[in-house]
Amino acid sequence: MKLIIQIPCFNEEQTLPATLADLPSEVEGFDVTEYLVIDDGSTDNTTEIAREHGAHHVVKLVKNRGLARAFMTGLEECLRQGADVIVNTDGDNQYRGECIQSLVNPILSGETQIVVGARPISEIKTFSPIKKFLQYLGSWVVKIASGANIPDAPSGFRAYHHDAAIRLQVNNNYTYTLETIIQAGRMGIPMTSVPVSVNRVDRPSRLFRSTFEYVFRSISTIIRVFVLYCPLQFFFYLAAIVSIPGLLGIGRFLYFYFTEGGAGHVQSLVISGVLVALGSILMAVGLLADLISSNRRLLEDIRVRQIKMDLESRDQ
Repeated sequence: MKLIIQIPCFNEEQTLPATLADLPSEVEGFDVTEYLVIDDGSTDNTTEIAREHGAHHVVKLVKNRGLARAFMTGLEECLRQGADVIVNTDGDNQYRGECIQSLVNPILSGETQIVVGARPISEIKTFSPIKKFLQYLGSWVVKIASGANIPDAPSGFRAYHHDAAIRLQVNNNYTYTLETIIQAGRMGIPMTSVPVSVNRVDRPSRLFRSTFEYVFRSISTIIRVFVLYCPLQFFFYLAAIVSIPGLLGIGRFLYFYFTEGGAGHVQSLVISGVLVALGSILMAVGLLADLISSNRRLLEDIRVRQIKMDLESRDQ
């Protein structure tokens, strides 16, 4: 059994040594434990630091492609290196290496294929109230869209079984955290969550430059993921929001029409008709989006089979 701990990094030369030093050299249940650093186009000495401090594998991207792309690059490289289980952690030393055993235990026991480390969000003093709120909001949306009860969906401290890692595919460049859980839930991949402890991180996030950017990106990611994986449900809600006032307006017009003749209420009837028509259009868009989503799932299945064939050819 082989475990590879991957660390996506962008300009992490200051914190990477402590991160690597905190990782366990041996994990119970595995014959081999290795580290993989993905240098996402860093402009500092992240690659050199990684090699100097014990990283077994280093993948350097020519330019910065974003956390989601770096994460997927790492998964693919881990699979090529023959990993049976992959643990993802951050290069800022936020997550404690001692918790890796807790992450992989449910996979080793055969209970699940994906394990997400749940941070004590309410106790993290460096998180602003709005960030804590968005963390909970993201987890709630993921629960609805995936059907999986993961209390800390934005957490990047995770363990993946080989079979689960093969099936994952991220479609945005910002972050992989929400999308991969929803995708796994829609595919029926078993998931669970375990509590983990964290270290204090004082440096600014590499993902966003301000609270406004974090809010904008988080909300846009949540909406995009929901549209991508639950299109019919999303457009049904929109259609209902638009159509219900229209139907109530038509009912109001009919009431006045039969009681007072309807004079003076034609304008509201026109507006109500427009709202109902717009709701019908949104439902039609939802049906088309659902058909497109079905085609995307077929393409994902083809991709999984291709990866398995490539890995089998490599092993032979």
